[in-house]
Amino acid sequence: MFTSQPDTLMRLIITRNTLQKLIVLSFFALINWHSYAQDIEEEEKIELIRIDSLYREDQFFFAFTYNTLQQKPTDLSQNKFSTGFSGGFLRDMPINKDRTIAIATGLGITYNNYIQNLAITGDSNNPVYTVNTGDYSTNKFSQLLIDVPIEFRWRTSTYESHKFWRIYGGVKFSYLLHDRSVFTDDTTNAIIKGNKDFNKFLYGIYASAGYNTVNVYVYYGLNSMFKTASIADKSIDMKALNVGLIFYIL
Repeated sequence: MFTSQPDTLMRLIITRNTLQKLIVLSFFALINWHSYAQDIEEEEKIELIRIDSLYREDQFFFAFTYNTLQQKPTDLSQNKFSTGFSGGFLRDMPINKDRTIAIATGLGITYNNYIQNLAITGDSNNPVYTVNTGDYSTNKFSQLLIDVPIEFRWRTSTYESHKFWRIYGGVKFSYLLHDRSVFTDDTTNAIIKGNKDFNKFLYGIYASAGYNTVNVYVYYGLNSMFKTASIADKSIDMKALNVGLIFYIL
């Protein structure tokens, strides 16, 4: 039995209409997909801007230093390794759009030990200073300080990566919380705490530079560690120079 020509024509019309509908539906689906993709992309851009606008380099820091004394009295020397360490927290305040330049301040604590041959005897109210060139078993003084650093920061960091180059530098103000000096030889064992001659307020400049977590650090004191100490009526105006490594941890 043969299909009539009108039936064939009708089927062709139905097939063509179906094809047209599929094309139209595909077209609208493509438009909707493109619009959806654009919406997702815009949302990602907004999220990127939002995260970047909040990016900071707030950091905990820990430093280990080799401590030296500058402007020493005649014959005063450091014959052993004097160490120091410090730690604290810094609040980062970016000042440019890329957030690669910032100012930071915070709070820290420092312990410095100086092994040398400046014998401090007497007591905390009447200390006596001499440069000991003879034999002794212990001769050192140590300080515990609370620090307020204010620093200018340059770095190549982004919020996506914490591995970057940095150069930080600034001024550190310190208050002496505790001091202790020890001098021991065959005839003397002097331990003095709260020496009135030590400067309570110290300040100096510092800088750190490096890549990622580990950085080189240097600090130079701008005022004397002693305010009234003297040897044979000559003032002791020693200043600190500390060099070491500093570690930054987010």
